[in-house]
Amino acid sequence: MDRIDRNILAELQGDGRLSVTELADRVGLSLSPCHRRVKALEDSGVIKGYRAHLAPETVGLNFSALVFVTIREGTREAVAAFETALLDIVQVVEAQRLFGDPDYLLHVITRDLPAFQRLYDEQLTSLPNVQRVMSTLVMKQVIAGRPLPI
Repeated sequence: MDRIDRNILAELQGDGRLSVTELADRVGLSLSPCHRRVKALEDSGVIKGYRAHLAPETVGLNFSALVFVTIREGTREAVAAFETALLDIVQVVEAQRLFGDPDYLLHVITRDLPAFQRLYDEQLTSLPNVQRVMSTLVMKQVIAGRPLPI
């Protein structure tokens, strides 16, 4: 990956809807080489996709929480069962497996506190292999969706 590829990525992170023509102008390439480079970045998995970033509150999702999960055992099978079940909970918009304790950090977005409480009580605590679930509420989103520093 060279400087031009990095410039292409930086521009697309800022605006994924750029036309190839405008992108080529911004990075100093002609249309065909720019298109080939974008296609190569997509094919290699560097660019994983394109999507719209929504403001959660504008679609009725006004509540955000961070949930910490400790699992009972760390066997490959137990971890896989937990992670597979987690995929079915659409309110979990981000999940990271951590070193140490807790084992997972989940970012959960729901309509309101009662919706979060139901999700917590009925789904999160019932996930396979869960030992402990703790949460904290997000007061304010300070940084979100920041482009990668390439």
